[in-house]
Amino acid sequence: MKEKNRKKDFIDELSQMLPKERVERAQVNANKEIFSIKLSELRKQMGIKQEEIKSFSQSGISRLESRKDMKISTLIEYLENIGMGLEIKVYPKATHNKNEEVTLLKA
Repeated sequence: MKEKNRKKDFIDELSQMLPKERVERAQVNANKEIFSIKLSELRKQMGIKQEEIKSFSQSGISRLESRKDMKISTLIEYLENIGMGLEIKVYPKATHNKNEEVTLLKA
């Protein structure tokens, strides 16, 4: 537990020393990397191999899963092929109150 707290403290200290824009840019890049990792993990959890997805070639799936950005329509098609759905919600950043969430898309 101490090791985890020490790492968090280091990251907090480092974030305070860097310009805010640089920290935000790093967070956006990290989130994009996490997104690509999660796509392949979802497919694996569903027990589906890349070559089993009908709408895409195996190499296409490989490229898609390593992308850091994609069209929502492509994401929906990929998720449908692995038996998953998608819901996109929006909310005011300032409050992020569950009662203020609006569902934009449910596929």
